Amino acid sequence: MSAPHPRARALAAALKKLCDDRGVGVRELARRLDIQHARVSYWLNGKRIPAIEDVALLLRELGVGGSERVRILDLAREASSTSNWLSSGLPGMSPGLAGVLDCEATAHEIVEWSMTAIPGLLQTAAYARAVLSATRHGNGIDSLVMMRLARQDIIKRQRPVKFTALIAEQALREVFGSEEDHVEQLHRVIEMARQPNIAVQIVRARQGWHPGLAGPFTIYNFPDSPSIIHIEHLSSSAFLYEPRDVEAFQAAAQVVRGKAMSPEASSELIASVIGDMEMK
Repeated sequence: MSAPHPRARALAAALKKLCDDRGVGVRELARRLDIQHARVSYWLNGKRIPAIEDVALLLRELGVGGSERVRILDLAREASSTSNWLSSGLPGMSPGLAGVLDCEATAHEIVEWSMTAIPGLLQTAAYARAVLSATRHGNGIDSLVMMRLARQDIIKRQRPVKFTALIAEQALREVFGSEEDHVEQLHRVIEMARQPNIAVQIVRARQGWHPGLAGPFTIYNFPDSPSIIHIEHLSSSAFLYEPRDVEAFQAAAQVVRGKAMSPEASSELIASVIGDMEMK
């Protein structure tokens, strides 16, 4: 079975929350709708996308109306697309960012390969501002920085996501913002790498060709659903969930991880880069 794309996951999460808030279980809801409970279960875990008509009936049975009903029906319309989700960058909360937030909130493991910058889940406010300011313009930078920092809650919560950051050596040496901000950022990476749920591994330069050089990517692994791949470019992003695509990126991540230094050696290298910068 193909993995659900983020919009399907967003719909499933919204429907499940409605049921949980009202204390209505899968079997009870199936009885009310006069359908098999397995069908409802698939809707609530994102493995099947319900027709808009089915969503409307479900909302009626749960007594959902007004703006909440409109919002859920909009999610259902969005989730009906079966193609890979390609979204152009838009001001504020773009569909792509909404998909990332959904994946991060529901994943139990994230593996990210970053070539030129420190991954967002490890960024400081100053570093995030420098990165975002280089690619975006306008008055929305503050809210984007705050949103990026808020996303880091997933690696700090009581049951945190397991996060593996595979980072190219270039990202350690490429300065965004001031040198003081960059040093602070590298200290943050070392600090976060001490957390039991976080592994930071650096891929040294001059490793020869490997599939990671084709571009950065993030793999989201879920407890009850197949993995989803996210790739991002300057003004667009795509979510890939077909098994062939997922397997290709998982294989690429294994190769990149094989090229990477151990977490301990990676922290030593980062500390060495900090030392070089502080001696200037």
